[in-house]
Amino acid sequence: MPPLEAHNDLDEDQIEILGRWIEQGAAYAPHWAYVPPAPTPVPEVADDSWPRADIDRYILARLEAEDLAPAPDADRATLLRRLTLDLTGLPPTVEDLDAFLAIDTPDAIDEVVDRLLASPAFAERMAMLWLDLVRYADTVGYHGDQEHRASLYRDWVIWAFDEDMPFDEFTIAQIAGDLVETPTDETRIASCYNRLIQTSHEGGVQMKEYAAIYAADRVSNLSEVWMGATMGCAQCHDHKYDPYTAHDFYAMAAFFADIDDLEHLKNGGNAPNSTPTNRFPEVDLLSPLDRERRAVLQALLDEASEDEAPAIRARLDAITPRRVMVTRAAEPRVTRLLPRGNWLDESGPVVNAAIPAFLGDLSLDRRASRLDLARWLVDAEHGAGLLTARVMVNRLWAMLHGEGLCPSLDDFGGQGQPPTHLELLDALAIDFASDWDVKRLVRTLVTTRTYGLSSVASPEMRRRDPLNHLFARQTTRRVQAETVRDIALHLGGLLVDHLGGESVKPYQPRGYYQHLNFPPREYEPHLDERQWRRGVYVHWQRQFVHPTFKAFDAPTRESCIAKRATSNTPLAALA
Repeated sequence: MPPLEAHNDLDEDQIEILGRWIEQGAAYAPHWAYVPPAPTPVPEVADDSWPRADIDRYILARLEAEDLAPAPDADRATLLRRLTLDLTGLPPTVEDLDAFLAIDTPDAIDEVVDRLLASPAFAERMAMLWLDLVRYADTVGYHGDQEHRASLYRDWVIWAFDEDMPFDEFTIAQIAGDLVETPTDETRIASCYNRLIQTSHEGGVQMKEYAAIYAADRVSNLSEVWMGATMGCAQCHDHKYDPYTAHDFYAMAAFFADIDDLEHLKNGGNAPNSTPTNRFPEVDLLSPLDRERRAVLQALLDEASEDEAPAIRARLDAITPRRVMVTRAAEPRVTRLLPRGNWLDESGPVVNAAIPAFLGDLSLDRRASRLDLARWLVDAEHGAGLLTARVMVNRLWAMLHGEGLCPSLDDFGGQGQPPTHLELLDALAIDFASDWDVKRLVRTLVTTRTYGLSSVASPEMRRRDPLNHLFARQTTRRVQAETVRDIALHLGGLLVDHLGGESVKPYQPRGYYQHLNFPPREYEPHLDERQWRRGVYVHWQRQFVHPTFKAFDAPTRESCIAKRATSNTPLAALA
């Protein structure tokens, strides 16, 4: 209820509604997202010849209830293009299309899907989705937006999807790869997830203030990525619409209190921030002998060709060991509840690491760790595993249909939109949590008749379901920024498709970085074959996203992005 001083009184109709509700027993159903999914019978449909899979029955049952008919099937050429773009981010080749059209059998689709899922391009496509969620970038974000070493983490994500790593293992490695019983290089690299926060390397920052900022960033991101929750709203006060309290927020932050966030300041940073200059102000004050040596060196430099610089830099890049930020556990810091989120106020109580109280407890006789948190997130029997499964299933559905079964991809709470097909979402979540197999789930989704529908809709269908929440047709959607560039390179025969490696810097206009300071920087594009690599490998500067990508709504990745914006601007035609 609003406080009295707000003078926001209820009117007579509202009071009557509340009174009638109390008289009827004040029944209050818990929010759908926090009710564990339970198996339900697959619905019966009138047109039993239409469905190819159980998913189709859920969709058709809802359409029949709304007295709507599904759109016709897409033609085979359209279906192949859709499959190839959705699963790899690349268009089909002419040879692929000819081969597919020549074989008109029920197994033809299954064979194409299996081939695409086995392709490394599928892993790169999935990585694009995941890197948006975990706000991966090659720079720190705050202040000078200096580079940090994270590309090995991106390569690990691609490798994990290519190997079809079960999603529960994928989760544990990222949140607590440094704490597993036998850490490996791979799990330590995966733990770089904890270091993808925006950080500041500015000399005057208050370390205590930024410790609070980093903790809030981690809690907000983890809750959005795995729980579909907006726990960031509980940093200053209890959540206004969901059952998360401020105590829950800081108890979650305490899981990350063992991470050494000051390591990057101790070792001088993770990467050089500037390039050498040709200024010698001190040398002019030294002895004549030093000046003679400088003259000799300058003569040699003058003789060198500027054309040699890219080759020399390429050789240096080839022999320089790749480094990556990893999570290093330290003695956990004391975590306090900060009243109103004020890092200067230490009057709040000390809190221990714990999951949100309304979701249960970990029942441990020791301090809970990030490893306990990670295992709880994927524990379908005693933890939040089915909630995590719902969130991931919904995002994969949205990747393939343009909209999720729950339209709010990053908010399953009270301010989000409720699912349009809750029983289907629950059935898929239960199935996914049985083995956490991402490729199997994607195969299940794309081999349905629902996925293969035409995007052409009748006027009646568009009038009654303009946003296609009933999935009576396929959704027309634009490919994302990286894919626009990849398609152009692929069709031009320029695409270099080997996996992994340092982030690459294709051409961008000179002077684009002119406002980057602390220190000033010049963008040095790669002039060799690296400039033709896929967009997933392009250097991601948070403050200045590559202009081609920016024209197609690529995010800065300062926070979790579950669904990119889509806009049309004149710049897109010039990208």
